[in-house]
Parts: sequence; C-alpha cells; structure tokens
Amino acid sequence: QLSFRTENRRMKIRDKILIQKYYLNVLNGILLALGFMLLTFGLWLLFDRNNLFSVLFSSGKNQLVAYISCILLGIGAVITFTSAVGFLGNVLELKGLLVTYMSSQILVFVTLMAILVLIFVKKGEVHNQWNNRIDDVISEYGNESLAEQEPVWNILNAVQHNMECCGRYNVTQWERNKNKENSTRIPCSCTKSGLKKWFCDVSMDSMYSMGCEEYLNAWFENNVLILTAITISLLITQVRVL
Repeated sequence: QLSFRTENRRMKIRDKILIQKYYLNVLNGILLALGFMLLTFGLWLLFDRNNLFSVLFSSGKNQLVAYISCILLGIGAVITFTSAVGFLGNVLELKGLLVTYMSSQILVFVTLMAILVLIFVKKGEVHNQWNNRIDDVISEYGNESLAEQEPVWNILNAVQHNMECCGRYNVTQWERNKNKENSTRIPCSCTKSGLKKWFCDVSMDSMYSMGCEEYLNAWFENNVLILTAITISLLITQVRVL
C-alpha cells in the first residue's frame, strides 16, 4: 500500500513537471513569434523606401526612424535569442540556461514597459513632427536644387494619386509652394490626369479637393496600434512566464 502511494505521488510529480514544461514551451513559442514580429517591424521601418514615414524621417539630420528601428531590432533579437535559450534549457533540463532565461526575461520586461510608456508619451510629439515634415515636403516639392528629395516627392505623388486627395489638409495648401511657374498649378498627382510631371494646369473640376490628412492619420494610428499591441502581448506573455 505504501509503495503504491509513493509511486502514485511520483507519477503526479512527473505529470506536473511535464505539464509545466509543455506550458513553458507554448509561452516560449508565443514569445518567439512576437519577437519575430518586432524584428520584422523594425526591418520594415529601416529598409522600406516605399512608405512615407520611413522616407520622411530617414533623411538629413532627422534619424528618428533609425533610432526606433534599432530599438525594435535589438529587443526583437534579444527576445528571439532568449526564447531559444529557454526552449533548450527546458528540453535539456539545464538549470543554468533556465536561470539565464528568467533573468533576461525580467530585463526585457522592464525595457518593454519603458517602450510602452514612451509610445504613449511621445506619440503626439512624433505625430506633430510627421505633419510638419509633410508640410515641408509640400513646400520643397519640385525644387530643382533639391533633386535628392525626389524619392519623397514620388511617394507623396503616389499617396495623392491612389487616395485621390491633394495636400495634407486640402488643395489650397499647394499655394505655399514657390517652385511653380504660376500659382494656379498643382501636382499632376492631384488630378485625374495620368501625366508624369511635377505640376499641371487643370480646371477645378479635374482636381482632387479633399486633403490626405485623414488617410495619413489613419496610417499613422494603425501602425502605432500594431506596435502597441505587439508590446502589450509580449508583456502579458512574459507575466505568465515570470
């Protein structure tokens, strides 16, 4: 009877350990996937030259995108590496790896909390910088002495053409641009014309009068929401691990 109870207790302990190992592996898998998402987000910001935000904040002295990308890539890489360490430590039952894993998760948790606070604190400031940069691009658009800015102008043209909008708030914003032969001209991308020129002369009924601000704000908010969702998901998963 005593032997049966002892064996039964051992089986329960063994089952409990197996469940804990399985549970930790599942959480590690979630952390690994979210870490890859952060890496992908950082790489997209750093190397995609077809999105307006990256191009606007990667030129000149403004290296905001580079800073954000490096932070995301660093954290994503650490999470991916520590998840692999945790998986190996769990499967091979190596206490040293598990201690390293848990210590790393605490540091990553603190870092993610700081990032979440920064997102909420700095979101408005970054959004204002975003709007100011778009206004600057509209003022500089078509300036022959700023040929290096053509990639930015091309993306702005693509946004205006595809979204059928003009300027940030409306078509009248293009009156600020001093690089036109006359004040009535607007970018060809603000019109239903398919001409591949910087500026066109068209009638009022052939131009897009609505501004692009609604679309641009939605794009900005959606990307902030995605980054916030990934960060919160990581924090929740890490709470379960810790």
